Amino acid sequence: MILFKDDLIAVAQSPLSHWLTHLPAQLEHWQQAQQHGDLRKWLKAVEQLPELVAEQVSLADTVTVQSAGVTEGEQNRIRGLLQQLTPWRKGPFNLHGVHIDTEWRSDYKWQRVAPHIGDLSGQQVLDVGCGSGYHLWRMLESGAEQVWGVDPGQLFLAQFLAIRHFMPAELQARAHWFPLGVEDLPELRSFDTVFSMGVLYHRRSPIDFLGQLKAQLRSKGQLVLETLVVEGDASTVLVPGQTYAKMRNVWFIPSSLALLHWLERCGFRNARVVDESITDVAEQRATEWMSGQSLADFLDPDDSSKTIEGYPAPRRAVIIAEA
Repeated sequence: MILFKDDLIAVAQSPLSHWLTHLPAQLEHWQQAQQHGDLRKWLKAVEQLPELVAEQVSLADTVTVQSAGVTEGEQNRIRGLLQQLTPWRKGPFNLHGVHIDTEWRSDYKWQRVAPHIGDLSGQQVLDVGCGSGYHLWRMLESGAEQVWGVDPGQLFLAQFLAIRHFMPAELQARAHWFPLGVEDLPELRSFDTVFSMGVLYHRRSPIDFLGQLKAQLRSKGQLVLETLVVEGDASTVLVPGQTYAKMRNVWFIPSSLALLHWLERCGFRNARVVDESITDVAEQRATEWMSGQSLADFLDPDDSSKTIEGYPAPRRAVIIAEA
C-alpha cells in the first residue's frame, strides 16, 4: 500500500472518505495480483528520476515543469528514464527541457472540451480511463480542488507517477491515480464532474457504462463524455466487425443523436452535443515517443474519409449532461 499511501490519506481528508470502505482492499488485491512483467522496471525508472525544484509550472497545452540550472547531464538522464516508459500516448509534456511529443495532441481535445465545462473551482473531479493523466493536470488548471484518475493500464500509472514526481508538492497533493476500472468503483455519488474521454466505444455494454458513470456523480453533477460517433439519426449505431481502425476492442459507435437517447434512458438530463469533429493526422500520429503505427496507418490510403476496413473515419463528439 506504500505506493498509494498519500492518495489514501487524501481520500480520507476529502468528501470521498466513504470510498475507504472499498478502496484499500482493492489496492491491496491489485498489489498482490500478477502484474505486467515490466511494471517493476517502469517503477524503478520513476524512482531514479532526479530530484529537482519546480521553479516554473504551466498546466497549459504543453504541461510544463522547469527549473533554472538543470544540466545537460540531468536532461539526458530524464530523457533516458522517460524513454523506458514508451509508448507515450497522451500529452504533450515538457519536463525540465525534455519534450515528450506524445502520439496524441491531447491539448486539441481539451481545447474542444474546455469552453463547455464551466468553472471547476473547488470541485472533486473524476476522470474515468485517464491514461497517463494529462487531462488531470488540465482539470487542475481549470480550478478543480482535487482530481482523481482511474485506469487499469499499468504503464499509464508509471507515466503519471513520473509527471507527478516533478510537480511541486501543492499540485502533487491534488492529483491522484488509481489502477482501477469503472466497474471497480462503488456507487460513490460524490463527484461534482465526471469525465470519460475515449472510453465508451471500448465497453461491451455501453448502457451499463453510462449507468456506472452516473453512479459516481452527486445530484446535479456534470458528465463530460467524449467518444467516437458516426453520422446518422437516433437509431444509428455502428457495430464493427473484428476491428475498427485496426482496434480490436471497439464494440459500439452510435450517432450523436443515438447517444443523446441513451443518456436520456439512463436518467441523465439536459444532454447536449457541444462539439463534433473529425480526427486528423495532426492530432494523432507516430512520434519519437510512440514509434508504432498510428492514425495514418489506420485509414484507407486512397480515401482518408474511411478506415482501412471501409468504415467511416474517426469522428468524435463531446457531450455534456447532468445527473
